[in-house]
Amino acid sequence: MISRMILHSVLIWATYGLTVQPLLAQSTSVPTSTAQTWDLPRGTIVKDAGPRTYRFTVDYDTANRTGDVVHRQRVTGDYTRGLANGEVEWKNVGIAEVDGATVPFPAAQKRDFIEGFHYPVGSPDTMKPDFFKSFPPTAVQERNLIWDTSMMESFGQSFFDQLKLNVPLHISANQDVNMPGVGTFHSRDMVLEWVGRSERNGQDCVLIDYRAFFNPVEIANGGVTIQGRSDFWGEIWVSLATKQIEYATIYEEVSGEMKLLGRDTPQLLSVFRIGTLEPLSAKNSGGAR
Repeated sequence: MISRMILHSVLIWATYGLTVQPLLAQSTSVPTSTAQTWDLPRGTIVKDAGPRTYRFTVDYDTANRTGDVVHRQRVTGDYTRGLANGEVEWKNVGIAEVDGATVPFPAAQKRDFIEGFHYPVGSPDTMKPDFFKSFPPTAVQERNLIWDTSMMESFGQSFFDQLKLNVPLHISANQDVNMPGVGTFHSRDMVLEWVGRSERNGQDCVLIDYRAFFNPVEIANGGVTIQGRSDFWGEIWVSLATKQIEYATIYEEVSGEMKLLGRDTPQLLSVFRIGTLEPLSAKNSGGAR
């Protein structure tokens, strides 16, 4: 069944969040003379003034070779940081799926095993097998929520001291990431770039672009093997006052060949995903400017 195949195939997304963790990281136009004076604050920390909850929504679209969408999944979850002892927590995680490009999503199926899942912010343990010991082996998208969020926070908050306006910063190149019991991901080149300033949720923000292309992946998990390529990119809006993320996006395409246990003929794999991370308070008040 195509939905089960997708469940196994999406594990490769967000692996770059794991790559960069050990390394600790609507634009508005302004006159050139002003832009030349821009600089990012150095040595600042993220200011948590109590709990802050985000809604993370990720759509996965599986398409055939001519671009017709044959299956869609929507993954949502609420992520709260700024808790006691520097911990973060996940609640209300659910997945909805449907065949076809236009059929409305049904009600999401809640993932109770992740309800209340908590850990220290920026934890380096997310690559350890025991970190997800309470998760079913096939809970791939749920792991991705955690990895993606860690990646966005690292990219947006950990590289201020190194970023210069419109100058690409290469933070990871030619590195293999071993995912225990799953496979490997090869990082060719991970690039961050501070590209401008913007406003989100009433906050003056720095806008950071990130991108990584032509990354080989090999997956062996749950009777599915995948050999393919990942290309992904996105933007992160970070408040200059608090260093909190005010909005973030992720776009990714994974293409390659997938083989199912007991079948010799590989199938073409083409999955595209779009994700947004935004504070719930901003979402409920009508979004950002």
